[in-house]
Amino acid sequence: MRRRKAGELSIEQTRDLARVRAMLTDAGLMTDGVDWPAACYLLGYLGDDPVGVIGVEPRLDRALIRSLYVTPAMRKRGVGAALVAAARKAAHTRGARALYLFSTDAGAFFQRFGFAEAPVAGVVETLRGVPQVDYYLARPDEFAREAAYHLDISEDGVIRR
Repeated sequence: MRRRKAGELSIEQTRDLARVRAMLTDAGLMTDGVDWPAACYLLGYLGDDPVGVIGVEPRLDRALIRSLYVTPAMRKRGVGAALVAAARKAAHTRGARALYLFSTDAGAFFQRFGFAEAPVAGVVETLRGVPQVDYYLARPDEFAREAAYHLDISEDGVIRR
């Protein structure tokens, strides 16, 4: 176990899927597909206490962000922004040039980071085969409530001179 500094926020990739599932269950978020081998989960810690989670489901040169959750006591403190930044970096290092997500009520939050609304059907076709998309395709009533968002990350890491 890595030692973390008390009072300091750190973001770490994890394979502790039991902890990821527990946090998502507490948040009322879906846990289907959490164990998909290609998925990447990042936990945010304040000291040694987990305070947030986010998932990345990569597919070729694109990735889906899923399951962003920050504990209520830690909201409005930059934890969500730090998790989104870490997920963006994780997606990019896995070869993604485009980042997508679905949301029913957090669209404005993600738009602050440059995400723009995108046609749901197009995002579904782009990401067919990743667990969250397949989950929703099997549940059209749930899926009908979702909005989709897109962010071009193809320039991430590019140094211009």
